[in-house]
Amino acid sequence: MASIFTKIINRKIPGYIVAEASEYIAFLDIHPLAVGHTLVVPKQEVDYLFHLDDAVYTGLMVFTKRVAVGIHKAIPCLRVGMAVVGLEVSHAHIHLIPLYNIDDNINFNKPKLKQSQAAFYSLTKQLQASIVN
Repeated sequence: MASIFTKIINRKIPGYIVAEASEYIAFLDIHPLAVGHTLVVPKQEVDYLFHLDDAVYTGLMVFTKRVAVGIHKAIPCLRVGMAVVGLEVSHAHIHLIPLYNIDDNINFNKPKLKQSQAAFYSLTKQLQASIVN
């Protein structure tokens, strides 16, 4: 059965897509830790990041950097943190999360933000404009 990410990639379910390339896609996390929390995913459905072949893995990192730079331009944060956990969805993915101060950590046990659909759409457009192809 296709992962939820594959369903977003194939447009079977909606996603707030902020960037896309032939082999990769980035979309907003619908349960974000911070405004702008973005998931970066290879389109190839592989469960574990380190099972990707070297070319796809390297390309994913370059694409992730491009997305992170765009997030940093669009959102007034100090840094964009990166986390790879990969246990919640069986499809390799990278979390990019805006960080605002030294005490801001990437803790997936923190309460998730609640955002309206309008806020997600607005942020999607803002990030699309800031991520350079």
